[in-house]
Amino acid sequence: MSLATVSRLANGSARVSPAIQQRVLAAAAQLGVDLHRQGKARVIAFLLCNRDLLHPFHSRVLVGAEGYCAAHGYSMLFMSVRYSPNVPWKEIYLPPLLQRRDVVRALIVAGANSQNFIDLLDHRAVPFVVLGNNFFGPWDAERHDAVFFDDISGGYEATRYLLSLGHREIWFVGNSQLPWFARRMQGYSRAMEEAGLLPLQAGIDSNNEPEVGYLATKSIVSQERKMTAILTGSDSAAEGAYRALRDAGLSVPGDVSVMGFNDIEAALLHPPLTTVRVFAEQVGQQLAEVLLNRLAHPEHPPERLMIPTQIIRRESCAPRSA
Repeated sequence: MSLATVSRLANGSARVSPAIQQRVLAAAAQLGVDLHRQGKARVIAFLLCNRDLLHPFHSRVLVGAEGYCAAHGYSMLFMSVRYSPNVPWKEIYLPPLLQRRDVVRALIVAGANSQNFIDLLDHRAVPFVVLGNNFFGPWDAERHDAVFFDDISGGYEATRYLLSLGHREIWFVGNSQLPWFARRMQGYSRAMEEAGLLPLQAGIDSNNEPEVGYLATKSIVSQERKMTAILTGSDSAAEGAYRALRDAGLSVPGDVSVMGFNDIEAALLHPPLTTVRVFAEQVGQQLAEVLLNRLAHPEHPPERLMIPTQIIRRESCAPRSA
């Protein structure tokens, strides 16, 4: 049995089979060693990967995670990490601080992430949990812990709400190359198809969400496409859509109803934005709870938690005019 295997188990990694886990724990018990108490560090690192700045959504996730950790005797360290999704895991630079179990006990992995970074953490035997909504590619729920919020259902329910107001020419605005926009569009498309309607999507490949909302909406207007409602992939994109509609002399919701996603800046817009609320602080709390459970019980199977969303009705949506 290798030292690396024992290290993985002591550090809370899920990459150890149940049979080997029992052998290691039995041998440790005979020696009077409690592997679950070997790590002395009481610091959890919150990693924001591949993002230019701390988005308001991630700020709220961080607050929720930090509060849970503090209540359980852990400190939170925030770090920004950048890597290319197109390089082998061996070529990704992992700050030395994150590899020291005597300093940082485990990681909450947020931001935008790819499989190569997960492979790196696996090979370094670093315990971690991932914010799953922002992961590029399929998630392996049988190997790793993750917390999701249900943005697919959020997009579906948001579209059904617009349909209930009589809208039929409903556009989805967002960069569908990004996983969080793609999942919300997936829910939107399902609701449209169930209603016998063709999904309508506009967007540009950009990480600047207000820019996406502005340019995509301006494109719809300039092409004189029929549009009575817009579902944007984020509140920030909705702010851009507002500007484009006003530039075209159109009012919200008199001419076009607009709906957002996240409920971050929604109440500050004019008119206040109807949106899908994501319980960001609860997402952060769950990420921290799953991670601390992993440290306490490394032998348990990986967790995949899903947190629901909620429609928040404000003044930016109205029944379709005759």
